[in-house]
Amino acid sequence: MKENDVIDVKATRDLPSRTRAARGRVPAVSRAVIAAAVLLGSVTAASAAPAVIKAVGVENEYADVISQIGGQYVEMTAIETDPNTDPHTFEVNPKVAGQIAAADLVIKNGIGYDAWADKIIAAAPNSKPKVIDVQHLLGLPDSTPNPHLWYDPKTMPAVAKEIAADLSALNPAHASYFQANEKKFDASLKPWLDAIAAFKAHHAGTPLAVTEPVADYMLEAAGADIQTPYSMQAAIMNGTDPSPQDVTKQNALFTDHKVKVFVYNQQVTDALTRSFLALAKKNGIPVVGVYETMPTPGFTYQSWMVAEVNALETAVTRKVSTEVLHAGK
Repeated sequence: MKENDVIDVKATRDLPSRTRAARGRVPAVSRAVIAAAVLLGSVTAASAAPAVIKAVGVENEYADVISQIGGQYVEMTAIETDPNTDPHTFEVNPKVAGQIAAADLVIKNGIGYDAWADKIIAAAPNSKPKVIDVQHLLGLPDSTPNPHLWYDPKTMPAVAKEIAADLSALNPAHASYFQANEKKFDASLKPWLDAIAAFKAHHAGTPLAVTEPVADYMLEAAGADIQTPYSMQAAIMNGTDPSPQDVTKQNALFTDHKVKVFVYNQQVTDALTRSFLALAKKNGIPVVGVYETMPTPGFTYQSWMVAEVNALETAVTRKVSTEVLHAGK
């Protein structure tokens, strides 16, 4: 196998149902890829400068937080970074496997969202890598229905605290630097939390339609009333066919003007979701685009979250769509 060869995404019939939480497609990780990871990881680890912590964020939103806390003492690699591709169909190759295998610290989402990384982490030549599994950090069961944890306002403060602790353990000489950056990060979340609170104070109960539960944690924190049946959200997320009854109900949300905003996952689309988008536009329902990986360039995790709430506010108060986020707007 050549280094740039990819592993085809296979059906996951033998995996537990929650491992298929994110659209039901998890990339297979072959022994060849793992072997390449071990080889690349061994070579990289041997040549790494000990003063720099090699960190990997499987999703770029988590990688961004590590970068903010680790600063100059962390060499950061983000694996899933493209806001124009479906992260649930991510294809593993030896280069990616090698980056994970060589890391001192890895952060992943869990709840089946990035299960492909588990075998690579287990086979890493580094005998004691620090691994932050956000699901486990938050104490969430495998049956948690919504894996998009980064939209929950409670998630990143806990993640940042664990990042600072792990970086301090890996580089004790700069522990005070990491702890100070964690406090700075926590403080920087205030504009987002204030925006959520303001929306809830002024627009609680606003009826919304969604395609899948990407931003549901944030929408619920903001007091929105999500009208789309969760059974349909889950079906779209898992790559299965929603029931005709759910599709009919979703269509009626637009044609009968039962919702004020349509929250649309820009990263995972198909003929059905595009038909909902067209129907929302036809009926004058403003659209807010949401993402599963942090839009780039120009965004931080914090500015991304603030932009999403601002777009929601604009849709409700001015009936203006924000289908695509742009930094600084």
